[in-house]
Amino acid sequence: MGPQYAKAVVDGVLTGGVYALMAAGLTLIFGVMDIINIAQGIMVILGAYLSYVLSVHLGLDLFATLVLTVPALFVVGVTVEWVFMRRLADRERTAMSILVTYAVAIIIEGILTQVFGVSFIQLHASYVNSSVHVLGFYLPYIYLYGFALAIVLLGGLYAILYLTRFGQSLRAALQDRRAAELIGIDVERVRTITFGIGIAVTAAGGMVFGATNSFNPNSGYDLISRLLTIVILGGLGSIGGALLAALFMLVLEDVVAVAWSPVWSTLVFFAALVIVLTFRPQGLFGRAAARAQ
Repeated sequence: MGPQYAKAVVDGVLTGGVYALMAAGLTLIFGVMDIINIAQGIMVILGAYLSYVLSVHLGLDLFATLVLTVPALFVVGVTVEWVFMRRLADRERTAMSILVTYAVAIIIEGILTQVFGVSFIQLHASYVNSSVHVLGFYLPYIYLYGFALAIVLLGGLYAILYLTRFGQSLRAALQDRRAAELIGIDVERVRTITFGIGIAVTAAGGMVFGATNSFNPNSGYDLISRLLTIVILGGLGSIGGALLAALFMLVLEDVVAVAWSPVWSTLVFFAALVIVLTFRPQGLFGRAAARAQ
């Protein structure tokens, strides 16, 4: 493997970790609530703008802004669930959630456009433009720090799911909501907190995304298409699947960009989804049978 391919693989892994963090929130929301959150992309951009405001106007370090943006987006998520999602009937929850969350995305995009305009911006810090020499090529510190952040938060999410009482309730609701209600679990409360957590993690993803890419209020559309691809490929409701799918897709995209061209990399990103789903419709790690309602 040539050095350019090695760098493409490393870049793909580092970027994939951050995408996995954003996709984990999306698949968690679906797994517990049967909601396809089309607003997840714009929530990432909202997180990026919040970090921008705090870093530019308050002088906070980009990573320090997460102390405020993560709780803020948790509150946004809880509010959206309480105002919009809770009123959806169970029978039509999945289909209607697409329309409702799309409307939420349009509202947030409109607010961001009014406040910040449509010009592209990018987050800046000393480590955003600095690199370290590793194995014959240079890696920006922001990619390394972003990947480390993603691993820490994904580890924290895993701990919540498997080492806490709330996690037990969440997994019970994921496996069979009716049975969970019968044993006394407040499924509505679990849904609300889960939606909040699923949105909160986008604050971290948004900060790293904003530091590595130029963005404006319209950037959420490209993001949600990629996140949905990762979640579907990994299997709806599978957090581990989202992680592995994100790493696979981002590495594939970067390798193809080196081998052929960046134009082909985007096409291959979605072509891989079509090929996998042709032979395994439930995704790589999804269950063939529908989850119990």
